[in-house]
Amino acid sequence: MTRTLEGKVALVAGATRGTGRGIAAELGAAGATVYCTGRSTRERRSEMDRPETIEETAELVTRGGGHGVAVRVDHLDPEQVRALVERIRNEQGRLDILVNDVWGADPLTEWHVPVWKHSLDDGLRILRLAVDTHLITSHHALPLLIENPGGLVIEVTDGTLEYNTANYRLSAFYDLAKISVNRLAFSQAHELRPHGCAAISLTPGWLRSESMLELFGVTEENWRDATGKQPHFVISETPAFAGPRRSRGPGRRAGRAVPTRWRYA
Repeated sequence: MTRTLEGKVALVAGATRGTGRGIAAELGAAGATVYCTGRSTRERRSEMDRPETIEETAELVTRGGGHGVAVRVDHLDPEQVRALVERIRNEQGRLDILVNDVWGADPLTEWHVPVWKHSLDDGLRILRLAVDTHLITSHHALPLLIENPGGLVIEVTDGTLEYNTANYRLSAFYDLAKISVNRLAFSQAHELRPHGCAAISLTPGWLRSESMLELFGVTEENWRDATGKQPHFVISETPAFAGPRRSRGPGRRAGRAVPTRWRYA
């Protein structure tokens, strides 16, 4: 990848693992400085209780050619987010890309359970993690982002607008969380347009996240072995696929089509 984002500054909120880590690493490969935030560090895990850390993500960014900065942030705490953005302003003087990828609510979701039987505390926590975190982060980060035309906000969700509108997502709380993020990108796009900035909604496909690879007992190197158990796993995607990619020609790289989800220029 060419260093098309050299000199650009990105904040990936929810960069610990999965799509957030994949996007952060690809931004680094394009030369960007990437602030990688989340709650899981080498000293302390979040309630997800998984081994991935924001420090590892920042190291991937730097190893790829960018500059990774790990910052522990709970994006439900407005003061922590405000302090993070102030730090970015003081250290970089700009913010070009905001990726709202905070989630972490899968363990709270009760599938095929109607709203009146689902734990209300867990259901409301799902909405807090999926929606409030994104709003809090945008509220504090966008004043810095709009100082320079060309800024981009990426709202990461699950399911396209068309799919989420037409299909029940097996839980009222999960359903509302995912379609809300689609709409948040739409709303922010309108508010950012007068400043020469944009917002998009991004949904990965069947993601080969750390937990999914673990579930199938494979790694990113031998993931195809999982198709023996589940043939449909052949359509799964690396988290890196969600990141920025540029082709060497009109939609081509090394003689094959390049799967491009979003471009930044």
